[in-house]
Amino acid sequence: MQTYKTKAKKLAGTEFREVHKKTFHIYQEIKRKSKRRPYIRSIYFKKDKIFLGLFWQHLYEKHYTDQVRRMKFFPCALELIKFTRYNPESKENPNKRSEILHRFAGITDKNERFFVQIKEDKRTGEKFLISAFPSGK
Repeated sequence: MQTYKTKAKKLAGTEFREVHKKTFHIYQEIKRKSKRRPYIRSIYFKKDKIFLGLFWQHLYEKHYTDQVRRMKFFPCALELIKFTRYNPESKENPNKRSEILHRFAGITDKNERFFVQIKEDKRTGEKFLISAFPSGK
């Protein structure tokens, strides 16, 4: 799988409060631009909208330390979604046959590998950012 090198920096911080404040500020700027659901457009998906609301629902289901770890990659994930042209690893969701999961790989400015997962609804064609997380290796 090809990886996209981002110019965006991973957010600094160790405490939930400080990382959440920075991440949510970025999200609020995007949210202000839309009257309805916040989204960004992706070059890979031919300028289709990638909705961001599901990211927060999925994030709050995780453990406290994992939330901080994932939020740090939010700016990198947004840049990757917007500008990557590399093919993701795509597969049908084993739990729900009506969805396709796309996993993109990226590298931060400090050479830290991370993944971004996007869910696509086969019936409607809508795409949602689910998660951004560092590589386990």
